[in-house]
Amino acid sequence: MNNIKGLGLGLRKEFLHQIDEDGFLPDWWEIAPENWFNIAFHHREKFEQMLFLRPTVAHGVSLSIGSDEPIDMKFLKKMKNFLDYYNIEHYSDHISFSSLEGMQTYDLLPINMTKKSLDFISDKIKKVEDYLCRPLMLENATYYYLPKSDMREVDFINELMEKSGAKLLLDVNNIYVNGQNHSFNPYDFLDELDLSKAAYIHVAGHYMNRELGMLIDSHGFKVTKEVWEFLDYTLKKVDIPVMIERDNNIPSYKAMQTEFKMMQKVVKSV
Repeated sequence: MNNIKGLGLGLRKEFLHQIDEDGFLPDWWEIAPENWFNIAFHHREKFEQMLFLRPTVAHGVSLSIGSDEPIDMKFLKKMKNFLDYYNIEHYSDHISFSSLEGMQTYDLLPINMTKKSLDFISDKIKKVEDYLCRPLMLENATYYYLPKSDMREVDFINELMEKSGAKLLLDVNNIYVNGQNHSFNPYDFLDELDLSKAAYIHVAGHYMNRELGMLIDSHGFKVTKEVWEFLDYTLKKVDIPVMIERDNNIPSYKAMQTEFKMMQKVVKSV
């Protein structure tokens, strides 16, 4: 990513009026564009000030690239208008689907990892990129059940990136969570992943749901020791920007600085 270097942080509305431009700032921001499409007037000035101070990446949740339905062009037009208006060059979403018959589920659902879906999604990626006039990055997602598939996840991701030309948004927490939930070694998974396609890295928190006996990718808790260790292993294999996500149980901006410093420590130790 041309103008994105160093360590990033998710910009949340809750942070806006806690940020001092002369105080702590990350090297770059990541925003969820859908959360800012209809930004309230009392947030807009501060939001635009933050985007002026630091480069920004847009990370969406509603593209639904893995759906077997056509692209929602009304949504895509809104996304293009937003990205163009704020001059945001980099846009990503997830290897998943989130819509059905025109309705948003507001959840990231797993796709069938098959040759057929690989071809269909690759075609959709190219249409999205042509319309937005931007490359698309896609994140490896968590899943709690696996639909009918004839490919391993790591092979599907590698082939999708190769066939479509898209870049991978590498979420190390998601690999770790999937590994624990589906009984595979996340380190072996990473060793097989084509990291030459990776653009940047997400780090986030999760928790154990005792009733389900599964880890839940909540982005609402501190990053665990195991995920920090997995990030360290990842950075020994690939040198790309890293950012930390927090989407639920939002702490104060000052509290987020503590985790940011932990991320700095891991990155500097490599």
